[in-house]
Amino acid sequence: MTWLVLGLVLFLGIHSVSIFSPAGRDRLAVSVGPMGWRALYSILSIAGFVLVIWGFGVARQQPTLLYQPQPWMRQLAGVLMLPVFPLLFAAYLPGRIKMAMKHPMLVAVKLWAFAHLLANGTLADVVLFGSFLAWAVFDRISFKSRTQRAIPSAPASRWNDLIAVVLGLGVYVLFVSVLHTKWIGVPVMP
Repeated sequence: MTWLVLGLVLFLGIHSVSIFSPAGRDRLAVSVGPMGWRALYSILSIAGFVLVIWGFGVARQQPTLLYQPQPWMRQLAGVLMLPVFPLLFAAYLPGRIKMAMKHPMLVAVKLWAFAHLLANGTLADVVLFGSFLAWAVFDRISFKSRTQRAIPSAPASRWNDLIAVVLGLGVYVLFVSVLHTKWIGVPVMP
């Protein structure tokens, strides 16, 4: 569990600098330069992400069960996951979805985390998905009091919503049918 927590601290920590200290983030970016900031951000994000994956895998080998999800909770999780990939694509394909959701990636993270909390009841699951859920909630709240930075994205187009939905649902089907089992080692519907 230590490696999972360390990975979460690194990954979510670097992603939280703007939440807790936007001015501090800006000062650091100026002091190390734009490329230095991107390098630091990338290195800490990748290191954290690798530790999260590895630590979660290690923690799953000796699970501590906190609650037993009911079958309907797993089915609900599958339904909640439906919009996740379209929302991720919509974050980078400006259209009506992005305008309506304001921050579609954060909505996707919240849905993903909540769905996985419904479907999984071990301590490692609660630590991993609960951390991401809390981070996404705090990040969204913090947008009310800080200046938003532009996210590199495709040009606005009337086709972007359709592209986001079609690609997102395609990735969802691929993930449910093949990739979740192959990459995570757990079938979506046992």
